[in-house]
Amino acid sequence: MQIVVNPAFEQADTMLKRPQLADTTAHQLQVRALLDELRHGGDQALFQLAERFDGPQLKPFRVEPALIEAASEKLPESLRQAIEQAYTNIRCFHLAQSSTEPSIETMPGVRCWRRAVPIERVGLYVPGGTAPLFSTVLMLGVPAQIAGCREVVLCTPAMPDGDPHPAVLFAAELCGIEQVYRLGGVQAIGAMAYGLGGMPPVYKIFGPGNAWVTAAKQLVALDGVAIDMPAGPSEVAVLADDTANPAFVAADLISQAEHGVDSQVILFSNSAALVERVQDELGLQLEKLPRRDIARQALAHSKAIVLSSLDEAMQWSNAYAPEHLILQVAAPDYWASKVVNAGSVFLGPFTPESAGDYASGTNHTLPTGGWARAYAGVSVDAFVKKITFQEITPEGLQQLGPTIEIMAEAEGLTGHAQAVRIRNAEFSMRNAECGMRNTEFHTPHSACCISYSAFPPCVGEKKHRGHETLPVRPR
Repeated sequence: MQIVVNPAFEQADTMLKRPQLADTTAHQLQVRALLDELRHGGDQALFQLAERFDGPQLKPFRVEPALIEAASEKLPESLRQAIEQAYTNIRCFHLAQSSTEPSIETMPGVRCWRRAVPIERVGLYVPGGTAPLFSTVLMLGVPAQIAGCREVVLCTPAMPDGDPHPAVLFAAELCGIEQVYRLGGVQAIGAMAYGLGGMPPVYKIFGPGNAWVTAAKQLVALDGVAIDMPAGPSEVAVLADDTANPAFVAADLISQAEHGVDSQVILFSNSAALVERVQDELGLQLEKLPRRDIARQALAHSKAIVLSSLDEAMQWSNAYAPEHLILQVAAPDYWASKVVNAGSVFLGPFTPESAGDYASGTNHTLPTGGWARAYAGVSVDAFVKKITFQEITPEGLQQLGPTIEIMAEAEGLTGHAQAVRIRNAEFSMRNAECGMRNTEFHTPHSACCISYSAFPPCVGEKKHRGHETLPVRPR
């Protein structure tokens, strides 16, 4: 890691820049070209791209149901139990996100409410690459399951034997996912977006991935497919003072660096001595790491930034807007209240980022690349759309109407005003025509004039509580 001491905050944008491809424009063009092949070439193009990037396709894209059902038998008992415990915790946390919102009367006779409706078809992308991320199946599958999405499609790269890792399949079974496909990369995103390889076209795509997958998600969004967020390479920022354990800090940095060579880790501290001890620990711990070569490449474009105070360090962290933020400082609750931009925050020395990655219950599909300034991590809300409803009584429209008419006329939208005016005029006329002929049996007009299509029953030939109503006056 490069150590930088007391840089000016004006340098933050440059110093905190994420690693990226040398030519982003060329990269986008390449991904666009691949997506165009899929869109125009259909299943044949999908097969060709899968062979080009994943190797010979010896099996159908869709994983056989029997293989999914048998997956648990291929796992060690300890791993199966760990996945089940993680599923339970994640489900527990996400169940609390489901709630029914009350109906609100904004003024007399004007009632508004909102209802969560599941997205019917969703696509989940689970990276395989250098490691089978079965935990991501839980992070995406559990909220989709709770939301009640009708069709869930999961794409994940296969292992050398041609099948997804059994832990991925077991996690999918726990989440009730029946459609699993042996596909990765850009071709998987395109297949879900355009409905190729036997899968239905989905309405929204979820899941992290490398720069290619992220670009593909952003581009299919231009084709009308919603995405969760631009989730790219993993990243972590650690905010640490001289009370932090340097071994803990180093372990947290390494845990993200080992994700991939394009991952980035940042250490913010007000203690130069701590930074030096963390550097020593990195060297010791990397030697014992199976993925040390990957982690070293990620650390090569990562930084330790020494600042004059924790206030300044927090300012830098909020500017960076990390996917994960770890607070290894005295009074972590206080500093947590200062966090403005972060995907997920981990407080105290015994809360490693890996807890959120796997089993504490929070979701690990989080905004990267600075998108935490505007995006939140995946939740049950991401798998539903909130539809608003409203119902207005005739009396309510009489009260609200003038406000609508004035605003509509001021915007030059006379048709909007007329839609209110014509209703209020009709209601006023019918109210007058009702005549109150039999006052002994007649209920108040506001009670009887509830429904004639949208207006009173006191019209046409319908009898109402002891008197015959007047016929509709011809227009």
